[in-house]
Amino acid sequence: QVQLVESGGGLVQPGGSLRLSCAASGSIFTIYTMGWYRQAPEKQRELVAVISGGSTNYADSVKGRFSISRDNAKNTQYLQMNSLKPEDTAVYYCNAVVVAQMGYGPRNYWGQGTQVTVSS
Repeated sequence: QVQLVESGGGLVQPGGSLRLSCAASGSIFTIYTMGWYRQAPEKQRELVAVISGGSTNYADSVKGRFSISRDNAKNTQYLQMNSLKPEDTAVYYCNAVVVAQMGYGPRNYWGQGTQVTVSS
């Protein structure tokens, strides 16, 4: 079974930085896409950033502050978050579209989520 394990969340002051990581493990043949979503209390889950085929895309609210990257050899993605704001406070979820075995269809996988709190 494919598993996504996130780390790097925590409490940080406004203007600070955090780096989230997400490592995929298990039966993996190919990872098509990796990305980050977040969900604040009483709000819908929203896409933060995605990386696929070397291209990246970001939500307007994080452009210029967040950067997504990927280490294919380690099946790991990262989200570098700079100039953090209180409105960035949310649970951040790792997402990956994975083909677990040759001939299998792609499937969405989710991490357990990691809490990011931006507060003074």
